[in-house]
Amino acid sequence: MAMASTERVILGSIAFAIFWILAVFPAVPFMPIGRTAGSLLGANLIVIFRVLTPDEAYAAIDLPILGLLFGTMVVSIYLERADMFKYLGKLLAWKSRGAKDLLCRICLVSAISSAFFTNDTSCVVLTEFVLKIARQQNLPPHPFLLALASSANIGSAATPIGNPQNLVIAILSKITFGRFLFGIFPAMFVGVVVNTVLLLCMYWNVLSVQKDVENAEVELVLDEEVVSHRFAPATMSHVVNSLHSQDQFSGNEIMKDPNGVFDSSRNFNASREAANDHGSLQMRDKNVSLKIVDECEDQNFTSCEEKQFSEKWRRLLWKICVYLVTIGMLISLLMGLNMSWTAITAALALVVVDFKDARECLEKVSYSLLIFFCGMFITVDGFNRTGIPSAFWDFMEPYAKIDHAGGVAVLAVVILVLSNLASNVPTVLLLGVRVGASAAAISAASEKKAWLILAWVSTVAGNLSLLGSAANLIVCEQARRAQPSGYNLSFWTHLKFGVPSTIIVIAIGLTLIGD
Repeated sequence: MAMASTERVILGSIAFAIFWILAVFPAVPFMPIGRTAGSLLGANLIVIFRVLTPDEAYAAIDLPILGLLFGTMVVSIYLERADMFKYLGKLLAWKSRGAKDLLCRICLVSAISSAFFTNDTSCVVLTEFVLKIARQQNLPPHPFLLALASSANIGSAATPIGNPQNLVIAILSKITFGRFLFGIFPAMFVGVVVNTVLLLCMYWNVLSVQKDVENAEVELVLDEEVVSHRFAPATMSHVVNSLHSQDQFSGNEIMKDPNGVFDSSRNFNASREAANDHGSLQMRDKNVSLKIVDECEDQNFTSCEEKQFSEKWRRLLWKICVYLVTIGMLISLLMGLNMSWTAITAALALVVVDFKDARECLEKVSYSLLIFFCGMFITVDGFNRTGIPSAFWDFMEPYAKIDHAGGVAVLAVVILVLSNLASNVPTVLLLGVRVGASAAAISAASEKKAWLILAWVSTVAGNLSLLGSAANLIVCEQARRAQPSGYNLSFWTHLKFGVPSTIIVIAIGLTLIGD
């Protein structure tokens, strides 16, 4: 693509720069309007500067991606109400055989749950469980928190619904859910194993320390203790990584996520408020049972017991329906059905099965994230029209051919650097089509492999530093604010493990990605 006129290049670059600054530094002093408003401002400037016409701007919005994102959010909300994540937390503690066994379980559960429920969702839900279990067994929390965050990022690379950049890649490349899964699964599986081994090697002595309390009762993670910290889909952290210094993320906003997405441009306080609000959904279901007890106070015990028994089985049947609908959605995706409409259909099926006013659940959807994506699509498409991304790729393309090991290495480095500087989703939008077209000139199989390499590297890149992924920041902030005793996972503690882990896992994974 030829460079646009000088005026168009300058104005398009200004609009993109404003979008980037507000995405990376949402509380920048001279314009603290946040990421969502920042993306809309960037999109508006693209139109005002006539880089795109209004019709071209509307056409730049990718509705299939927004539909898939919306559908998976709604499904996650109902899964949370059906206690899916509570059961995953209990699985971590069930018959635990010590610190090393617990660390391996965290890596496995975090990776699997992230592949199907997104990395940020898993981190929001499981951090409290992990921290409580570590405290109850008198173990240092940081190896387990690192295991949770890093494995969530690696595991989310395996499916199109694991994180937003994968979602974008699946739609743009038209790779089916099944081909995506089987193409990256070997790399993901080995990556999780290698990541676990690195954690064990680095923290072997720490994990071998004799516990002060024998036979710690891990099962004390009570349901009531977890309700107020549950996943709030309103804060689906799939958004923007942040490159600020550490004291910047100790403020109100969760930074960006080069690992997954512009992870729900939401601040952490909003996350906690939404989590508390979401507790009302749980309390609504519990209040039904309490109401039955109140109504039975003036009746005989047998009648009351029958009503409670009936309510218990009604809820159990509802949970089973939620799980079956979710399984049906995953099977449909594996069969190659349209991903967006499959997710939306599953979401609507859950609304119907719930047989209640869906307003409370739909209010938990992160509409600000959907708006953020709309603005980002327009801004990035406008920047693409300037010709700058094409010029950059024209320079790099001769060195980044994936038909030889050196080219794959160069491509991986470019993606790794851009994902940590510009965040993974913009990186995918800027490079995706060009990388795919370059590989398609070699062969159809190479094109698919190039897209999968982009998905793998842009996702695992989030493990490089604490600021590389919103999932990392979620774990850090959830742990720091945990009651009664929080834990501060420092930037350097994460970096000491993140750098070697990211480089080794990416390198090994690249050799296992299928054609």
